[in-house]
Amino acid sequence: MAEIAPGAVPSPNIWNSPQVYELENRAVDPDGVLDAAMRAIRPWTGATVLDLGCGTGFHLPHFAAEANRVIGIEPHAGLAGAAARRVRDLPNVTVRVGAAQALPLPDASVDVVHVRWAYFFGPGCEPGLAELDRVVRRGGAVFVIDNDATRSTFGRWFRRGLPKYDPEAVERFWTRRGFTREPLTIRWSFENREDFASVLRIEFPADLADEFLREHPGLEVDYAVNLWWRCA
Repeated sequence: MAEIAPGAVPSPNIWNSPQVYELENRAVDPDGVLDAAMRAIRPWTGATVLDLGCGTGFHLPHFAAEANRVIGIEPHAGLAGAAARRVRDLPNVTVRVGAAQALPLPDASVDVVHVRWAYFFGPGCEPGLAELDRVVRRGGAVFVIDNDATRSTFGRWFRRGLPKYDPEAVERFWTRRGFTREPLTIRWSFENREDFASVLRIEFPADLADEFLREHPGLEVDYAVNLWWRCA
């Protein structure tokens, strides 16, 4: 069994099915909506970027193309190893095993934080946010990308998969901590139905995944997200 950093909250989709999650990463936001929204708030050219919960490192090369330094932190040692192999030819990228509650970084050492669908965030994640307060320099920014369960096809599916999820409570949580919400609509775009089905089955129980497949033809899904952001 792979080493897990203490305090980490399991992320069953990527932890259990990293190869399928790679298909999902490739399908997400082909139009670059999220990237453009983050750049408009705080670009990362020449900056130090922390990708927190980096998984297998899918986003690390993208940030490395412009950032001065990129640090990927992932609590699952097996995934962190895959991320390190992915960026082994990029001298400005480092990958470390660690949890959000105890970041292996010095104070005021990061300019931009990117957190995308890392399950640690939301109500109950105060220790992780305190760590971000510690490591982000003045003038830096924190970006947290999460599902918007109030709209879109994926939002409807998300609510059916997690009926106890309370989007109003999540919004109150982030707003109380000084974050601004930017609602965005992106899309999933798959190459074939087999990939689409595989991804649905790591994101939802099998019966729901099959139901969604039956009711949704084609290869694209409209997908609402919230970009939560705060500048230091």
